[in-house]
Amino acid sequence: MDSIENQISYDVRGAIFKVYNNLGPGLFESVYETALSYEIEKLGYSIERQVALPFMYEKIKFEQGFRIDILIEDKVIIELKSVETLANVHYKQVLTYLKLSNKKLGILVNFNSESISDSIKRVVNKL
Repeated sequence: MDSIENQISYDVRGAIFKVYNNLGPGLFESVYETALSYEIEKLGYSIERQVALPFMYEKIKFEQGFRIDILIEDKVIIELKSVETLANVHYKQVLTYLKLSNKKLGILVNFNSESISDSIKRVVNKL
């Protein structure tokens, strides 16, 4: 993994804490996406929100596949949740996004948590 992904991960973690400390748990995912996007852009990173991620099936490319919540510097995928608990399917979702996009690092975060530090998970695609 390049040092840029690690630096992004470090900076995003700080932004997540800032958003969580300001807004607290229990809001809609879209609220956290907006606030976190703002904080990440303030750090000087380029981001895209709700990025379409096509998939291939029987040699046909389908454009209406998945949506990445936040893509930072075309390198790191952020998947936001606001659920009671993260499930295995959430990790698999991020790993699928990483594989489909050929990215190395994803960050899964659940803002609906009593402890945000326990709710930020790095997901790595071994490529």
